[in-house]
Amino acid sequence: MKSLINKIFNKETISYIIFGVLTTIVDYAAFYIFYYKAGLSEVVSNTAAWILAVAFAYITNKIYVFESKVKGIKALLIEILSFAGARVLTLLLTDAFLLFTAHIGMEAMVAKIIISVAVIIINYFLSKLFIFKKDKNSNQEGENE
Repeated sequence: MKSLINKIFNKETISYIIFGVLTTIVDYAAFYIFYYKAGLSEVVSNTAAWILAVAFAYITNKIYVFESKVKGIKALLIEILSFAGARVLTLLLTDAFLLFTAHIGMEAMVAKIIISVAVIIINYFLSKLFIFKKDKNSNQEGENE
């Protein structure tokens, strides 16, 4: 049992949780400003907040969580596009959920908090398995282009 706990709560997952909380704060604060203060729609507010949060998340995940060491422009661009692409999937999931919950009359911030739990879990596994994978056989060096 202790081994399982150590596998789950290691430096990587703890860092992911910490920076995930900070990313969520960036996302929620931006959503709050765009939706409640600027008066933009749920989806526009969520998308604008998402852009800011994804930029923050990429930088912190790359440096502090997964400690990615890709070298070369090509490898870096692939990493960035993979990260953003994976996040687009969860953005669409969030936007669909927000549209549905707006239709049924749920408060927007409550809906955003509910969907965030699923999104955080999905994003972790997409990042770990497909974007910042530490496979010795993968092309971590990239090409200097």
